[in-house]
Amino acid sequence: MDTKVLIVDDDVTIAENTAEYFNVFEVPTSYVTNYDEAITFLEENEVSLILLDINLGEKSGFELCKRIREDYDMPIFFISARKSDDNVLMALSIGGDDYISKPFSLNILLAKVKAVLARYEKATEAAKAAGQQTQAAEAAQEGGRIVITDDLILDTDTHKLQRNEETIPLKVMEYKMFLYLAKNRGRVVTKDELLDSVWEDDFVGEGTLAVHARRLREKIEKDPKNPEIIQTVWGVGYMIE
Repeated sequence: MDTKVLIVDDDVTIAENTAEYFNVFEVPTSYVTNYDEAITFLEENEVSLILLDINLGEKSGFELCKRIREDYDMPIFFISARKSDDNVLMALSIGGDDYISKPFSLNILLAKVKAVLARYEKATEAAKAAGQQTQAAEAAQEGGRIVITDDLILDTDTHKLQRNEETIPLKVMEYKMFLYLAKNRGRVVTKDELLDSVWEDDFVGEGTLAVHARRLREKIEKDPKNPEIIQTVWGVGYMIE
């Protein structure tokens, strides 16, 4: 079955009932009940949105969210009976895009998921088309190379970073975020501007932005905890000086 939504919840009854309800309303949905099943499912299927519980037995939904964000950019909604501010902040800071408390209304959850799926799929198609158009223009304008530092060069033809003889591959959204910062270096790029211009929609939040910034720093900074290239302007955004 084609899958748009993946439910990850160790409560089989909730997962099964939610999936059944979504499928009745023509939102193709599958479910798994633990960390390992979720990773395997994502490797073998295309998924547009994840509904993720925090409690998954031996490994938590927080751990799974961090792992998913290493390779995927789809929206992640945390769904949990935990209602403390600490859990909500944790979920959003590691890449979650929304936090929904149990018990929840299936019809309201479905409406929210449908709205986000429509925006996500539209934005994905637009990003692919824009990427094909702008990549050629950027390469022609800048010779396919943007010099970041003496030893760090962004290749707009291959979407890779070159550091001396080393190639640093970037995922799609990492490349788009870094390219936007590079093209606007010398000024602070606000979080809202990055979300609007790079992700081109509002289904993602600051948590996703922070995760991508962290992953970029891990790839390019000598000391990711004390970055010299991608600077954080607290409460405002990011910049490359």
